[in-house]
Amino acid sequence: MQVPYELLLGWRYTRAGRAARRNGFISFISGVSMLGIALGVAALIIVLSVMNGFQKEVRDRMLGVVSHIEIYGVGGQPLADLAQTLAQARRHPQVQAAAPFVATQALLARGEDMRGTLVRGIDPALEPEITALARSLKDGPFARLVPGEFGLVVGAELARQLALREGDAVTLIAPGGQVTPAGVLPRLKQMKVVGVFDAGHFEFDSGLVMMHIEDAQRLFRLEGPTGVRLRLADLHRAPEVGAQLAATLGDAVVVRDWTKQNRTWFAAVQLEKRMMFIILTLIVAVAAFNLVSTLVMTVTDKRADIAILRTLGASPASIMGVFVVQGAMVGVIGTLSGLLLGLGVAFNIGVIVPAIERALGASFLPRDIYLISAMPSDPQSADIVPIALISLVLAFLATLYPSWRASRVNPAEALRYE
Repeated sequence: MQVPYELLLGWRYTRAGRAARRNGFISFISGVSMLGIALGVAALIIVLSVMNGFQKEVRDRMLGVVSHIEIYGVGGQPLADLAQTLAQARRHPQVQAAAPFVATQALLARGEDMRGTLVRGIDPALEPEITALARSLKDGPFARLVPGEFGLVVGAELARQLALREGDAVTLIAPGGQVTPAGVLPRLKQMKVVGVFDAGHFEFDSGLVMMHIEDAQRLFRLEGPTGVRLRLADLHRAPEVGAQLAATLGDAVVVRDWTKQNRTWFAAVQLEKRMMFIILTLIVAVAAFNLVSTLVMTVTDKRADIAILRTLGASPASIMGVFVVQGAMVGVIGTLSGLLLGLGVAFNIGVIVPAIERALGASFLPRDIYLISAMPSDPQSADIVPIALISLVLAFLATLYPSWRASRVNPAEALRYE
């Protein structure tokens, strides 16, 4: 099979400078363009992979405490028919587990210190089927939640703020009061701390306490659970499954999936990813359009060669193809180099970053400031493929004008002074 001469000649021009000293500067500019494209592509892959890693880490920690879907009674009231709600939810093919719960707000006090908390009443036997946190503490603090003993499992940050340890007594102040001859008095209950959990998520560690569902119903004077928590086979289908369950269960309940909790944070991360993508793509664009100057100089240097090719019968389209191949080679090699470099760093960032920290004697993510002490990375094809395509397209576009100018060279004019 005969290789088109445009490809051979374009590749030869790309390597110009290795065989001819007078083309060395052109080759240097070409190499700089190639390096710029590679570094831009690598930077895009590394930054987006790290951002994906942070998002995944925070999401996983959040889902360690939050269920995939929660079904509430309207207005925070107990579910009218718990058995029917559980049965209808479990019939959905995506639902793998379901558990009732009670959710309300209260004040937790110890001495003069007082904190607002979200109180969650759970069934210790069913909760491990719903969240990873409950599974990890199944034989620990959750096993000590016994109905009638009014035990509490509190978040690690809340325990630190109130100086709580296992076995300490605290006072839970329930919303709404009780009417007495002396007026309306708050309902107080002495509780015992039976355990502390650390979810790795500040919002839950500082504001969530858990107790047995029967104690919660008794304390807050509820006739039954206020909702049902569900675990799905595919957490990414939670919005779709939630909409289907809402249509099935009707207006008697409110269905909320995990994507609606911390929605602002996830939206901010997505916006930041888009802005970083745009900003770093400009680096690739600048490097790609350096090809314009490289090809313009090459065309000027090769005017005699172009004229000879034209006199031998080469068409303007063939001349244009030679220089398109030259620019495309630079773009392809730069993009592939960037992909290899970016993926190499992204997949090994857990080794590279600690090595840099040891070399510099610094810590990029101090444990006492950030919840995540290790740099996470999660390269995704949905980010990598567009990066490669955009880089190649920009490199190709940068070749069009110089290549078109080369095809317009007049052979007689070019050979006049040769």
